Amino acid sequence: MHKIAVLVSGGGTNLQAIIDKIEDGTIGNTKIEVVISNKKDAYALERAAKHNIEGVCIAPKEYESREAFSQALLDTLKAYKVDLIVLAGYLVIIPEIVIASYPNKIINIHPSLIPSFCGDGFYGLHVHEAVLARGNKVTGATVHFVDEGTDTGPIILQKAVYVQEGDTPEILQKRVMEEAEWKILPEAIDLIANNKIEVIDNLVRRK
Repeated sequence: MHKIAVLVSGGGTNLQAIIDKIEDGTIGNTKIEVVISNKKDAYALERAAKHNIEGVCIAPKEYESREAFSQALLDTLKAYKVDLIVLAGYLVIIPEIVIASYPNKIINIHPSLIPSFCGDGFYGLHVHEAVLARGNKVTGATVHFVDEGTDTGPIILQKAVYVQEGDTPEILQKRVMEEAEWKILPEAIDLIANNKIEVIDNLVRRK
């Protein structure tokens, strides 16, 4: 059984999509071993508890240094013996020691079609505001492996979503989640858990 840790900062809608797809069998050979949040009041932790999944809060501000926080996060992941780390709306930069310890074993969901509207400063509603400001007709979401850069790791899956007349950032955010994020993040987890992809020369290939 492939053990995963899901890292979250807020409501946990992507976490819920993963839970639902594990429970209905869409994601195979997978168990959420722990949900980790940087905020103790994150609703995602309540979602985890409702499904008897362990939840842990590891907040950077509770440690005397960034190094201490990084080590605590790494120690927790190792304690749960996870095979894959899933970033599902986690608004903390992943420490380099964690990335080094889990090469091509950390994935992130980003609410645009990388390489558009990604990198420093592009997160949450900021992405959708930028899409609308540019006048894009198509946007979407991307699941990618995490490396030392920001949104620069190998792309696993992408799904396009049409921008519609009258969209606000909030409306577009909801459509991207429902039509793309909640579909391709579970699919990516299933592919990895069942050994159906590999990374060759920084590109993801199907086996």
